[in-house]
Amino acid sequence: MIGFLFTALKKKRSLEDCVIKIQQGDTKLRNDTIHSYKPFIAKTVSSVCNRYIHESDDEYSIGLIAFNEAIDKYSCKKGKSLLAFAEVIIKRRVIDYLRSQSRNKEVILESAWNEEGGDDSFLDDQNSIQAFEQEQETLKRREEILLYNRRLQEFGLSFQELVHHSPKHIDARLGAISIAKTLMDDGELRDLLFMKKRLPIKQLEEKVRVSRKTIERHRKYIIAMCIILNEEFVYLSHYIEGVTQQ
Repeated sequence: MIGFLFTALKKKRSLEDCVIKIQQGDTKLRNDTIHSYKPFIAKTVSSVCNRYIHESDDEYSIGLIAFNEAIDKYSCKKGKSLLAFAEVIIKRRVIDYLRSQSRNKEVILESAWNEEGGDDSFLDDQNSIQAFEQEQETLKRREEILLYNRRLQEFGLSFQELVHHSPKHIDARLGAISIAKTLMDDGELRDLLFMKKRLPIKQLEEKVRVSRKTIERHRKYIIAMCIILNEEFVYLSHYIEGVTQQ
């Protein structure tokens, strides 16, 4: 028994040592390691798809890529074994792939329903996919806000500052958004805004039916809306749609 544990520990340690060498650029060792763990990859992918996986399957290819990704991202400092880490990465990537393929998504859910365990197995897969979708959406929303904050900083603004300078009343917000849209529809004004990093109030005043004082009062909010309109901010664009539909 002790000999078995020693052998297992040595094998585990050898695998982690291999990863270090691979991360240092040993391509041959990388290929050999991936080849050696093909059964592990296939088994992990199969556990997500609830069916036998062939090497010709797209899901298997996703698993190989994910295992390679795990090798690159693995760090022994995190206290988790490579295989445990790789299993998480493989499952996440396969679920992401299945989610993007509506036909395959139906197959996995139907398969889960027919597996032993019935409703519970089906719900487990449903919950797994939903949890992954929520995780991805949260990550994308966070990345979008960080990018938006960087764009605001180019104009000397911040996301936190914007919260305090947003118009309190819906009519004022609608008016400011309307001004922002007018500016963005005018190529010359748009170029002035993004080149000078400040609102062209004098020129804008000639284009809208509001006073200069109103434009200046909502200057920061107007700039913030222009930044959203200028780029493909999916989640923040929903904010503008929500305001204008009220």
